[in-house]
Amino acid sequence: MIYIPRPKRRKRYPKIILLLVLAAACVGGFVSFGPPGLYARSETPEFCASCHVMESEYENWFHNAGHRRQKCIDCHLPNGTKAHHVASKGMEGMWDAYVFYSGRVPETIRLSERGKKLLRENCVRCHAELVSRINEDRDCWVCHRRLSHRSTGTL
Repeated sequence: MIYIPRPKRRKRYPKIILLLVLAAACVGGFVSFGPPGLYARSETPEFCASCHVMESEYENWFHNAGHRRQKCIDCHLPNGTKAHHVASKGMEGMWDAYVFYSGRVPETIRLSERGKKLLRENCVRCHAELVSRINEDRDCWVCHRRLSHRSTGTL
């Protein structure tokens, strides 16, 4: 009997992944090298406030003395390596745009578990000396809930 191998079926997943990677690269390239100043503008709190769902958060931040000098990205994006920052910014931005334009914005916006982890890391990054003197294992926002956003709900 002669063995004739069956033709291998191609999986569609690699094509989908490739398309997603190419789309992300195109968006990243457009933001990074496209219209002058777009990348820098997208790092400003005013850019974050350009979605009407974030207007009240922006107003609360703007009138708050505690973290007035910090930008949204200082707390809500990773600030380790530039590559990690840019990649996360792109992914978070695309997700936010999807949620906004698909009409899936919840009544109360809450941090995801990943968002809580990032926020915690960024609190410690800026306040490491202070945090080192605290021997309780709880999140900063347990006590400082409305430090930057007075209208926040439960995280």
